[in-house]
Amino acid sequence: MLVGHETRDDAAVYRLSDAEAIVETVDFFTPVVDDPYWFGRIAAANAFSDIWAMGARPLFALNLVGWPVATQPMETLGEVLRGGAEAAALAGAPVVGGHSIDDPEPKYGMAVTGIVHPDRVLRNVGARPGDRLLLTKPLGSGIVTTAIKKGIAPAALVERAIAVMAALNRAAGEALAASGAVHALTDVTGFGLLGHLWEMAEGSGVAVRVEAARVPLLDPAVRELAAQGIVPGGSKANLAWVSPHLRVDPGVVDPVPQVLADAQTNGGLLAAVAPERIEDVLARLDEADVHAVEIGAVLEGPARMELV
Repeated sequence: MLVGHETRDDAAVYRLSDAEAIVETVDFFTPVVDDPYWFGRIAAANAFSDIWAMGARPLFALNLVGWPVATQPMETLGEVLRGGAEAAALAGAPVVGGHSIDDPEPKYGMAVTGIVHPDRVLRNVGARPGDRLLLTKPLGSGIVTTAIKKGIAPAALVERAIAVMAALNRAAGEALAASGAVHALTDVTGFGLLGHLWEMAEGSGVAVRVEAARVPLLDPAVRELAAQGIVPGGSKANLAWVSPHLRVDPGVVDPVPQVLADAQTNGGLLAAVAPERIEDVLARLDEADVHAVEIGAVLEGPARMELV
């Protein structure tokens, strides 16, 4: 076992030989959008993301389904599965089976198996002082999906959020893995940017500094919604969890820390990159049509976070 649960990493990694290791992950959740097809696309993309976050390549996936047979048409489930299958096709990995149960609330996701060379596993630990922090997607999907549930999300914002959540992290993951310049890598999901950044800092024994103004958001409306209290409970819990380890500069006003702690669905990849390679890595990502942003830097420990 090369990677287990010790550092809350994105997937388990098990060595098969000197040249191959299996990467295994699983993820599923309740609907985050109303459209069943896009729910399937987003849930599958989210499951695949953990494979790329380990520097690996997906091999195949298994569907996981909970479905209220008595109240929801099977045709609707068909749309969910169609979305998942299309995401898997874009990931370059077939869906080869799965399991379903009758469940009062719809749930969908995947177990995904990948492969990687044992010497090329990327983890959420290993960041070094001087590294630059890159983020490959804008934040705010948790706030937007909460606004959707309350019926107050503008249509254009919903469309933007769906597009970002459904976008695979394949191009970003492949470019970062191929660069050889990444010291730590994770995807930003349920713990929000600050939560996953704290996992990286604590596990690496380093401090991290984030420039709040550089962190990309889905839309300025995300900040406005957060200021109105349209924030999921999980995002509030994230901020409470990291607050003892977080120093917020007086110039960073509310609700910015809360937005940066927002729980994401299939958020971007967060990478700690060797400083002398930062321009090369950004160029690789740009060539892959990934619009990554440098949001901060890694400092000498002890483990802590600074938001400036």
